[in-house]
Amino acid sequence: MPPDPLSEAAARRHELTRSRAVQALRELDRAGAPVTFAGVAQAAGISRSWLYTQPDISGQIRRLRQKTDGASSADAIPAGQRATDASLRVRLTAALDRNKHLADENARLRRQLARALGDQRSAQTRSGNDPGC
Repeated sequence: MPPDPLSEAAARRHELTRSRAVQALRELDRAGAPVTFAGVAQAAGISRSWLYTQPDISGQIRRLRQKTDGASSADAIPAGQRATDASLRVRLTAALDRNKHLADENARLRRQLARALGDQRSAQTRSGNDPGC
């Protein structure tokens, strides 16, 4: 008995859908985007309900979703490289001390500049009143 054309078409459509789903899943994972059923379905142009019926694909989505669930920007940094509260306090205190030092230095330079400009203005005023110039 010859193969049924409808069955062959359904099998081809099924394999095409599977390959689109797997490709979308890989691209999302490679891009670092969240891997979810909705995201894979949208990227592949297929339905979420179909994804749930595919044990291997849905299992892979679940594994990748667990890998990225709850991953905040802090989780992107390995725990051993994250700053502790104590080290952050030390850095903050040092930054505040440096800012205070710079503010004091700016105030000193402003006073010095004002004094120099005042002296220059005084000298110009005196020389303008001096008939010998």
